[in-house]
Amino acid sequence: MAKMTKFLGVIALGAALMAGPVLAEELSPETVVATVNGKAITLGHMLVMRATLPAQYQSLPDDVLFKGILDQLVQQAALAESVEPTLAKRDLLQLENDRRGTLSGIALQAVVDKAVTDEALQALYDSRFKDAKPGTEYHAAHILVDSEDKAKEIKAQIEGGVEFADAAKTHSSDGAAANGGDLGWFGPGMMVKPFEDAVLAMKSGELAGPVQTDFGWHLIKLIETRDATVPSLDDLRDELAAEIEKQAIADHLAALTKDAKIEKPGEGIDPAVLKDQTLLDK
Repeated sequence: MAKMTKFLGVIALGAALMAGPVLAEELSPETVVATVNGKAITLGHMLVMRATLPAQYQSLPDDVLFKGILDQLVQQAALAESVEPTLAKRDLLQLENDRRGTLSGIALQAVVDKAVTDEALQALYDSRFKDAKPGTEYHAAHILVDSEDKAKEIKAQIEGGVEFADAAKTHSSDGAAANGGDLGWFGPGMMVKPFEDAVLAMKSGELAGPVQTDFGWHLIKLIETRDATVPSLDDLRDELAAEIEKQAIADHLAALTKDAKIEKPGEGIDPAVLKDQTLLDK
């Protein structure tokens, strides 16, 4: 069952007018908006639910949304109370896992929010690119075959007047064949070393090969080169942020686990036991 049960259709029923609206200054997250068998539902519960709704729901009229959220929470409370006495062990354990996961997510979000700052992004960017000099990018095409003799035969045909692109479409065994062997633009480190070494030694318009790699035998045509531009901070913002996040989380977890008293008596259990779901029925 989805966590969000389609808002249970209550919004589509329309809104009932609120009688005697309470002034905003008199409200707080603890303000009780409903009770179900004596258990309170508060305005805070409603605020949290609204913040997690999809955008199409959040754009509904206030009165429609208020009634929909209130009815949803009341129905959920009634459903929860009806099933709590009969929860199976697996359900109780799932609730514990859900709570643990939610709390850990909150903890990690705080770590990330603290770590990913404009200053941290700028510092990481500068460490990579502040003194970087523009390199060279290469635009090449290739023909890939399974033997050196076949590559030599095709090379002779090209040198005899056959267009490289036509030969690639006819003979090449890789996905670039349909585009005449065109590999697009690439920079240093993006191709396997024998291929890259050959390209670096070529001039625009030249044909080289056969060159052997783990993929087979290549004929290579260097189409053109250009100066590579250094990417801007905005270009790399998401990538750098992800790297900072990953490192910050790793450091935080390492510090937490170092200070915690952790014992793992379960490490001696046969890992295959996780396949045995019948244990939950005991």
